[in-house]
Amino acid sequence: MRAAVVTSFDTPPTCQDFPTPTPRTPDAALVDVIAAGLHLRVRSQANGSHYTSSGELPLVPGIDGVGRASDGTLRYFYLPDTTMGAMAEKTVIDLRRSVVLPEDCDPVLVAAGMNPAMASWVALRRRIDFEPGQRVLVLGATGNSGRMAIQVAKHLGAAHLIAAGRSPERLATLTALGADTTVDLADVERLGEAAGDVDVVIDFLWGQPTADAMVAVLKNRTDRGRPLTWIEIGSIAGPTISLPSAALRSTRLQIVGSGQGSVPTHDMLAEFPTLATQISRGTFEIDARTVPLADVETAWKDTGSTQRLVITP
Repeated sequence: MRAAVVTSFDTPPTCQDFPTPTPRTPDAALVDVIAAGLHLRVRSQANGSHYTSSGELPLVPGIDGVGRASDGTLRYFYLPDTTMGAMAEKTVIDLRRSVVLPEDCDPVLVAAGMNPAMASWVALRRRIDFEPGQRVLVLGATGNSGRMAIQVAKHLGAAHLIAAGRSPERLATLTALGADTTVDLADVERLGEAAGDVDVVIDFLWGQPTADAMVAVLKNRTDRGRPLTWIEIGSIAGPTISLPSAALRSTRLQIVGSGQGSVPTHDMLAEFPTLATQISRGTFEIDARTVPLADVETAWKDTGSTQRLVITP
């Protein structure tokens, strides 16, 4: 069969012949892959930088996708811990880590949307006690996962959504997705004033932008005893932050992480059916573009697109 194969963490995967995998457990099944999303998580898997990387090569990237099982069912599947990923003509899935999709759903839309939507969906549903009516700040809102987070938070009942990002052009598009206020990350003072009384922060940045934003937000709390939950999901701006200890002692701040490891697999699986249904219904705006498996190397180099890239065998 043909597959995207990573032979070095320093170079993009290439499409080449690869042995067809064989199911080895009763819960495993060979599926024909229909679509697999090229997410940031997949890129970090392929370059060995993700914190779950085992360093094992060669590997076929792709942590989720949509495929057709031998019984004819259309399934969304999740592959978080294998070197035989979704970017191939066929792959082996764990049926317990999959959900049957309706036949009339759009496989490309599901493959494009599930991973970026899961980041904020699981964070709000499983990592904290999010309540409708709360105020939310999304840091890194102009990225693909940030754009999904705006829609997810609004869908789950956020009363006011503040979106912060770097690109003025992309910020201008976020009100159509549900953002009530948009702020340029460079304007830290305005960010603090706008988000001083939020209840939840969904953070895809970390690094210095988060440190600056956190201090600004905490300084502008009108009620320092009001709980503020800061959910760290991504670290595209840096792996660490430096934070004054007084910032933690002077306000009721809780910092939690959300990701593979901090969210049990069974909790993530429990959210699959509802989220997949919402994506299939077109609840969220998802701008997806398909790329043939044969062109995976070219797709890998397309890092500036705002579209969700989906590999199709």
